[in-house]
Amino acid sequence: MSLRTFCCRLFSKYLNHGVVASNKPLRARHAAAALGRSSARGYYTSGKPRDTGSGGAARVQVVDLRSDTVTKPGAAMRQAMAEAEVGDDVMGEDPTVNELQKIAASMFGMEAALFVPSGTMSNLIAVMVHCRERGDEMIVGDLSHLHIYEQGGSAQLAGVHATTVTTLPDGTFDLEQLESKIRHGYPDPHYPRSRLICVENTQNIQGGRVMPLPFLQQVRAIADKHGLSVHMDGARVMNAAVAQGVTPSTILQHTHTVSVCLSKGLGAPVGTMLAGPRDFISRAVRCRKALGGGLRQSGILAAAGKLSLLEMIGRLEEDHRNAKTFAQALLDCDPPLFAVDMAAVETNILRFRLQEPTLSPSEFCARMAQVGEGEETALGQGIQVLMYPHFGNSVRAVWHLGISPEDTQLAIQKMQFVASQFLKEKLRAQ
Repeated sequence: MSLRTFCCRLFSKYLNHGVVASNKPLRARHAAAALGRSSARGYYTSGKPRDTGSGGAARVQVVDLRSDTVTKPGAAMRQAMAEAEVGDDVMGEDPTVNELQKIAASMFGMEAALFVPSGTMSNLIAVMVHCRERGDEMIVGDLSHLHIYEQGGSAQLAGVHATTVTTLPDGTFDLEQLESKIRHGYPDPHYPRSRLICVENTQNIQGGRVMPLPFLQQVRAIADKHGLSVHMDGARVMNAAVAQGVTPSTILQHTHTVSVCLSKGLGAPVGTMLAGPRDFISRAVRCRKALGGGLRQSGILAAAGKLSLLEMIGRLEEDHRNAKTFAQALLDCDPPLFAVDMAAVETNILRFRLQEPTLSPSEFCARMAQVGEGEETALGQGIQVLMYPHFGNSVRAVWHLGISPEDTQLAIQKMQFVASQFLKEKLRAQ
């Protein structure tokens, strides 16, 4: 069964009141402030838009490529939230939350699911449930979101030790290295106990790379061989499913549990689904409560999540096309300032490098985010494109619900203008 057919059947089964989410692009309304550090550890705090106010440029278009977390709910989603039937979810009595959880479990091919406020909390809960004793150990990629961007919460709050395997350029890791990291001889008092392998799909830092199904199958086989569990940080697993042309359950059959964000390309304002076996979710409910994640009448948020799962998956393909369009424009740029591996542009995240040593990622992003001298005359308007300096001296740009093909063309125009202006300045300096 194709992903499109699968989603349509779920939509027909579950969607109430005839509310359909809008595909109308959401325009950013703010201009860019200066951008900061260019490391992977700092890009989430590298600046945010500031309002130009009524005194700003008369004709300025803003294209926000910082992250797919900047999406905003459309009118249909807001209406669904306003009309949602609610109850006390901590008591298990919110009907909209309960329905969302059933939809997610069915879509993921899991026994049960739990609505959680954030992906970070969802991953932490998964680690806490899989690694039940303090001093247990999980194996993670050294460039995984869980390892780098979640404040070490697994150690800080759960007492779980992490050992890392090297994240390869395609987002996978060497399976022999993985197996070598598994501890043996428990309960030898010298070592932690291996409990969990964590994979990430799509892999964020390496540019939205999709995990090959044979790789996931082999990881699961290693885990089964040694009695470990496999958890997927599937924040963007729906992007992976669309890119591979398969249903989410086809991917997730190789994992025990998964965390799936609703608040990225799927367009919901808040929320993540954690899914797995019933006994796992039963324990997860307790951990969610301990971490402060019981939200009472959270059906208001779950209503948005329902539309995300039932209506917004198919449109991710547009984000992937737009990212590839921009990537190709980078390669075609004259002068040739940019290095792009087109084979690595698989989903909505694009990483590219600058080949000119005198133009740093930070300076390039700053130029893209401001209206340059002569720009409005040359382009007919000012264009501000927001993106981040990123890991490995690269630039990161992310396509999402708020970015249309027309917005992508604006970003290309701005990139070409910045490149031509830089070349003119370089020639004048010689």
